[in-house]
Amino acid sequence: MELYWIPLGAGGHVVRLNGWAFERLVAVRDRRAALDLYHAALIVRVPEGRFTIESTPVPDRNGHERGVVGGGAVGSRWAGGLRIFRYEIRCWRDGVIPDLAYAVESPRRLARDEAAARRVLDLAPRIPTPVWGRDELRAGEMWNSNSIVSWLLARAGFDVPAIALPTGGRAPGWNAGLVVARRSSAVPGVG
Repeated sequence: MELYWIPLGAGGHVVRLNGWAFERLVAVRDRRAALDLYHAALIVRVPEGRFTIESTPVPDRNGHERGVVGGGAVGSRWAGGLRIFRYEIRCWRDGVIPDLAYAVESPRRLARDEAAARRVLDLAPRIPTPVWGRDELRAGEMWNSNSIVSWLLARAGFDVPAIALPTGGRAPGWNAGLVVARRSSAVPGVG
């Protein structure tokens, strides 16, 4: 199993520009230097195939072709009725991560054993799906693609705090996934 750190907005201009502006505003608020922003994605290999796990915008209604296991609204629940305001979580056999070529300090090998890989694959359909970009779960920061990956790894038993972020970078939402995973692991049968 491998973790990839992909620069936010790699291969596109709108997301990159929005991320750049967001990070500068947050840096001013927090009185620190602006950092590069990253999006986490996983590749999991088991005997029956290679699976990509990430969260993306919803391109069409054919989610079954992309291994979609969940999704939700982006920005606000009321807007989630429109496809352009929805995200999907993919656990896609032989899937593609479009911006993988832009990944930095990657891949980070997380595990070599099949049992760990299967735990991640089994948990993927159970990833929480609150509104993207909001803190509906009161975790202290917004829920996003990084939250999804950190939640999944934490629930599968990985030492997520030991996973280093890219040098000079930040992964907004990463800690939200850890907070929510800790809560759900404290309640039997939840998460």
